Amino acid sequence: MPRQLRYAVRGEEKAPREVWFALHGYGQLAHRFLRYLEVLDDGSRLLVAPEGLHRYYVNHSERKVGATWMTSEDRLTDIDDYVTWLDHLYETEFETVRREDVRVIALGFSQGVHTLCRWLAFGGAAVDAAVAWGAGLPPDLDVEAHAGALRGTRLFLVAGDRDPVFGPAAVADAERRLEAAGLEARTLGFEGDHRLDRDTLARLAAEIGGKGSVGPGPER
Repeated sequence: MPRQLRYAVRGEEKAPREVWFALHGYGQLAHRFLRYLEVLDDGSRLLVAPEGLHRYYVNHSERKVGATWMTSEDRLTDIDDYVTWLDHLYETEFETVRREDVRVIALGFSQGVHTLCRWLAFGGAAVDAAVAWGAGLPPDLDVEAHAGALRGTRLFLVAGDRDPVFGPAAVADAERRLEAAGLEARTLGFEGDHRLDRDTLARLAAEIGGKGSVGPGPER
């Protein structure tokens, strides 16, 4: 049975220079997550935030709702479902925007990093840059086997110096796994904990926008 899935957009929709797909973390919602990316909304970017497939009450007394991409229950089905959903959203966005005219960046935060990695490994999207912010690579993902999907994509790892989830050991492990697969990543740090940082986002966007060609990214 088909279901309706939700996403939020912000920024320039008609003629963007860059399209960012932003995958939220555990317990967040798409439209709220975009608020943390406000610094990227400079009139030249389209920001697209898909929402996790499962919503739940984060706080029952306040009836605050969040979303998650998956749980441990029937996880492989959830992975298949969100890869299909993200591919569909990607294709939908490029029905009105010419893929050849834009740079595509995919950013995952926290739980969204694992979602992003699996999407790029198993899906059909071609991105020019991928950003893992606040989490390492999925432990069950064979990076070497899927290295071809990331070849030609600029990879970034971002972590706060007080991040309890993506600390120095986890960053080093992600760097090691990528290097073993013949992939390189640029690591950026900032003063802070497990969160998105406005100044670091701006620095990241400037670095991505200042280098590399516009186009369809690596062949899939």
